[in-house]
Amino acid sequence: MGEDTMKMRMEAAHSFKSFMLTKSTKSNTNLYDHLTKVLMKVMDERPLDAVDMLEDISIDVKRASFENQQNVIQEIPEVVATEVLAEEQHKLFTQEMDQEDPLPLPNVSEIAFYLEQAGVGLGREEMIRAFLAIRQLVDSQNLQRCRLWGKILGRERNYIVAEAEYPDGEEEEEEEEEEKEENETEAVEAEEEDGEEEENIEIPLPKSSYRPPRPVPKEPIGSGANKFVYYVCSEPGLPWIKLPVVTPAQIVAARQIRKFFTGRLDAPVLSYPPFPGNESNYLRAQIARISAGTQVSPQGYYKVVDEDDEEDDQASRDTCEVNPDFESIPVVNMVESLTTWVHHVQHILMQGRCTWESMGAKSKETSFNDADEDNDDENENEPEEIDPEVGPPLLTPISEDEGISNTPAWTVMSSSSHLSQHAIAVVRSNIWPGAFAYACEKNFENIYIGWGQKDIVLGYSPPLPPLPQKQYLTGPEITEDEDPSRERELEMEAIEKGAEDMIDDEEQDDGDDEDD
Repeated sequence: MGEDTMKMRMEAAHSFKSFMLTKSTKSNTNLYDHLTKVLMKVMDERPLDAVDMLEDISIDVKRASFENQQNVIQEIPEVVATEVLAEEQHKLFTQEMDQEDPLPLPNVSEIAFYLEQAGVGLGREEMIRAFLAIRQLVDSQNLQRCRLWGKILGRERNYIVAEAEYPDGEEEEEEEEEEKEENETEAVEAEEEDGEEEENIEIPLPKSSYRPPRPVPKEPIGSGANKFVYYVCSEPGLPWIKLPVVTPAQIVAARQIRKFFTGRLDAPVLSYPPFPGNESNYLRAQIARISAGTQVSPQGYYKVVDEDDEEDDQASRDTCEVNPDFESIPVVNMVESLTTWVHHVQHILMQGRCTWESMGAKSKETSFNDADEDNDDENENEPEEIDPEVGPPLLTPISEDEGISNTPAWTVMSSSSHLSQHAIAVVRSNIWPGAFAYACEKNFENIYIGWGQKDIVLGYSPPLPPLPQKQYLTGPEITEDEDPSRERELEMEAIEKGAEDMIDDEEQDDGDDEDD
């Protein structure tokens, strides 16, 4: 090989080396450095099949160089809602309870076991978490009795509902607060009316004599539909929220609409007819309706309170207590007959109350003392006295409940057809899907898990709007006549002209007689 050839090859090698040192526009590296790293990796590891693994080694070198160029400072991951909920539920298992003063809670394991046998419930894990949350509620609110009422499903979130008795003294405090709010509202309305009268002194305007009918008063706290207080939370471990008391107007409106819950208590209820309140009021009204229709117990477990005072006869019929002489009913009998199950919650009347409230005209003494015209107008607008509505009494057998179309109101079954000696009786409501009750010896429990809607056979149709009010009465006195035709006008003119001529002739004859 000559010197010229060697020189040319050296120049070509230097030129190729410069080509190999050219950096890539994508990875910002060059072929020379990459091959150097590959050879160094082969020398360090000395694999047996280096030729076959050359491509994999090249990929590993590229991957390692890419990872080294990454920033070692990583962002802190965001805390998701699941982690927050898990931390809150962890507190339920770590809370301590005073052994000397046990909380008034039912047997969690027993209820969960029987509900599992009945094929209903929230599942063993969620059931335990729910009862631990109820224990936390009882401890914080100093409740006398509390139980898991059920779970109402929502489109965004669900509601776990706890039913409790009002603590001592809380009834009076809430009634005082309600009276205070009513007094403040009346004072504001009176100030507005005074302001309007002052503005209308110069130019008196006509006032309407219409007065809206008096709303049906709500039942006192601790009785009727407001006998119990209800707390809700979306998940066990989250804060419990107390639901407001329910009014008859809310129950009446809830019967006419069908709305799924969103899971937000402050959400508005957009419906027709308009619902007087937000979702918390609607939820409370549905809970009252479901409780009145589905809370059942074995016959004889409760008994009506005996009162000697005749004035409290109505109150005694609306109150029941546990019967200490109750003897368990065989499961076979409870499955075969619906008469062995009874309602132990008061029926809600069409008025929206459990006890009838007369909304007739005021008494005569009041009408005699009220001499103002405004009071007279109010008395005229008062509804007439109607016969009071009477619902079924307490402890009425569920066999008397009316079904829907050809579907009975209740379905009774046994938890096991093979081991009847260890089975429990289960009753299911067909009117309120999701309402169940079980009974075994002297133990029973009610639970509701559903969407909070009543079953309907046909499709739901909202009520029609009321007919428009008549603005004026029709009659010949105020009805305008049609415009007369030209021929009719000529006839009328002729008649009027003839009448005038007759009058002139009579006046002329009278004047002649006077001259004579």
